[in-house]
Amino acid sequence: MSESASNDNVQYPRTIFIRRHSVVTRLTHWLNVLCLSFLLLSGLQIFNAHPELYWGHYGANGDPAVLTIGSDDDRGTPSGFVRVGGVQIPTTGVLGVSDVDGEPFARAFPSWATIPSFQDLAAGRRWHFFFAWLFVINGILYLGFSLLTGHFRRDLAPATHELSPRHLGREVLDHARLRFPEGDEARHYNALQKLTYLAVIVILLPLMVLTGLTMSPGVDAAFPALVDLFGGRQSARTIHFITASALVIFVVVHVAMVVLSGTWNNIRSMITGRYAIQLKGPKS
Repeated sequence: MSESASNDNVQYPRTIFIRRHSVVTRLTHWLNVLCLSFLLLSGLQIFNAHPELYWGHYGANGDPAVLTIGSDDDRGTPSGFVRVGGVQIPTTGVLGVSDVDGEPFARAFPSWATIPSFQDLAAGRRWHFFFAWLFVINGILYLGFSLLTGHFRRDLAPATHELSPRHLGREVLDHARLRFPEGDEARHYNALQKLTYLAVIVILLPLMVLTGLTMSPGVDAAFPALVDLFGGRQSARTIHFITASALVIFVVVHVAMVVLSGTWNNIRSMITGRYAIQLKGPKS
């Protein structure tokens, strides 16, 4: 075999750009980032007004709480704690008691984690409701676009073979070893991404929105079945807190995967839509 023929069989890496995200997907994604940031910080402000969670229809001081973030006065020095059921964990400096101008201050979540930073339930509720409705409208636009254009079916619905235990197990191991799809496989979401995004879109976010609406007396009056659906307004508040916490965990893992699999490439694809992948082929 000649040297030129041998060289023709050599596979060289080359970078190409594909269109990863549509304009609507990119715009709704960044608007979600804005909305969820303000919803979280204003939600913690609202929680600080009564930092306990209950189950059922009633919840007030003295009733048994499933979760409490509070403080004890130990010999004149406040100490923070988180109590879940009968288990109490000291959290001074972060939860229950935080530092304000060099002095310990009893407050469930610290000032840097709430909007506004000072305790103001009315202001927190205004921020929360404004961005809640903006978030809902943005979600409806995304859902409508995804259904009309086939985005759900084409990009998020997993294929039958992707749901097999063997395939999912291999993807879990690859992620644990920080091995991410390359080449043609990087053109599409993998099965773990599809299932996670669908769980957030179809289960987590609707549950968070519905439990939020259930806490509104006006909505309860118009749709009393919501209260029964969640077993009471206090149960809805607890579920709302749990779903918000799950969403925070999802965001943390999502950002970590973005960084580990290629920060600039992922961010560029969500800004411009262009995503770079490497393919192998003969040298041109």
